[in-house]
Amino acid sequence: MESNIYAIIVAAIVPIVIGFVWYNPKVFGNSWMKASGLTEEQLKGGNLLVIFGVTLVLSFLLAFFAQTLVIHQIGAFGMIGGKPEDLEATSSYFAFMEEYKDAFRTYKHGAFHGILAGVFLFFPVIATNALFERKSWKYIFINSGYWIVSLAAIGAIVCGWV
Repeated sequence: MESNIYAIIVAAIVPIVIGFVWYNPKVFGNSWMKASGLTEEQLKGGNLLVIFGVTLVLSFLLAFFAQTLVIHQIGAFGMIGGKPEDLEATSSYFAFMEEYKDAFRTYKHGAFHGILAGVFLFFPVIATNALFERKSWKYIFINSGYWIVSLAAIGAIVCGWV
């Protein structure tokens, strides 16, 4: 089972595109800026090329790892430790992959697992950090919502793009 690099690249762009919409002043941008304690001047002070470049690299890592959350066959693939043709994989592995190779490989299934990851992995981390930073629940829900939507889209792409 090889990763689909095109799906991962497209999925890596998703958080940036969703972020442009989500944090737009007409959507949640003004509320987020107020809840985070930032001003427009402070936001204009960063090196956008570095910010977006690093964001793209990190999003690529996230999209690559998302495969392990949304594609069930990766568990079987991981059990053999490499490409089946390079190893002495058992006949049961090949039989399993033949029977279930495309099972649960849909956009809907990937989005579902992306939402689960957002709610049960990202939300607790964001909320914990924000509570210690003395941020409001509004801040927590804006940022968590962004990641839940982004992970749903990432999951849909990496799982459904077969």
